[in-house]
Amino acid sequence: MSLVLSAILLASAAQCTPEHAAMGHCKMPAAAKPKSANPKPAARPKPAAKAPARPAQRSAPPPRAGAAPAAAPVDPSCPPEHAAMGHCTPKASAPAAQQAAPPAAAAPAAAATSDPDCPPEHAAVGHCTPKATAPAAAPASMSTGGTALPAGNAPAPAAPEANYADRVWGRDAMAPARATLRSEHGGMSFSQLMLNLAEVQFRDGRDGYRWDGEFWYGGDINRLTIKSEGEGTFREDAEGEVQALYSRAVGPYFNLQAGVRQDFRRGPDRTYATVGFEGLAPYWFDVEGALFLSDRGDVLGRLEGYYDQRMTQRLVLQPRVELNLSAQDVPSSNIGSGVTDAEAGLRLRYEIRREFAPYVGVSWERRFGDTARYSRAAGEGTGGFSLVAGIRAWF
Repeated sequence: MSLVLSAILLASAAQCTPEHAAMGHCKMPAAAKPKSANPKPAARPKPAAKAPARPAQRSAPPPRAGAAPAAAPVDPSCPPEHAAMGHCTPKASAPAAQQAAPPAAAAPAAAATSDPDCPPEHAAVGHCTPKATAPAAAPASMSTGGTALPAGNAPAPAAPEANYADRVWGRDAMAPARATLRSEHGGMSFSQLMLNLAEVQFRDGRDGYRWDGEFWYGGDINRLTIKSEGEGTFREDAEGEVQALYSRAVGPYFNLQAGVRQDFRRGPDRTYATVGFEGLAPYWFDVEGALFLSDRGDVLGRLEGYYDQRMTQRLVLQPRVELNLSAQDVPSSNIGSGVTDAEAGLRLRYEIRREFAPYVGVSWERRFGDTARYSRAAGEGTGGFSLVAGIRAWF
């Protein structure tokens, strides 16, 4: 009989687990005492865990007596038994959320419970007590510092310097090294010798030659430029000029130039003060212009330009035009006022290398007005066509 009673009690105990007993859903039955000490005593059930402390303040008032309790909405992701043990918090529906909403005065207190060492679900079951935190500070203004500065006209902050080596060697010892670094990254000096024209001209009975080139030395902004051009025949002395100019960049494509020009010719020599420009015009036209004021008060002018039309990577066709002008007659130099002379040419070169290119072409020259009259009086021609062959090179 005692064995049957013990089995019944064990079955009842199996239906009422300690977890259900802790939540008050059932009571654990007392184990029956054995009549004799010989048989082994039945295993005592483990003592029920203490019921978790419920919050002192409930979110909803208890139901009235006699009224049927409202069925709480069930959250499938948080069953009631898990919620009772504090393992999760069920999501309340809209009506329940409105009923469970705390008063407005209690909202700051609930918001203040944000202790990372004591999450709300642990605090709800009495496992810990959250530390009271100060009310959240107002968000900092976006214009307090850093890159979020307010708009204004204040000067920009100074750029930082990479002065880490100064901590070891000192600023004065590192100054020469920084100067060398700047000079080798944009402040270096360069030089170039360019022969635009170095050719032989084949005319009817008056074969001759012509040159046009320049040399410059300096940096990206300031340069010293030496220019020279002239022509002559094989049986006569050459006539030409040399210019020494200071060149300064006024933009990425143009330079202003100023200096002196010295002529050498069969007549009296002349020295001129010179001011001009040179650069790359839109559509890749190379243009030059200059005004000359002589030591006798004569004013001359010059305009010239050319364009490199690439036929292939090595074959280049270059049209070229030059125009000379004078503000007055200069009989000693066989120059008349107005447009004195013009030259137009078409040259085709083959670039064996970029620095070296032989060419052939045709050139047309003409003197105008009083300049042509002075030439005829001296027994010279006034112009015509000529075949040219030469070399364009730069170093």
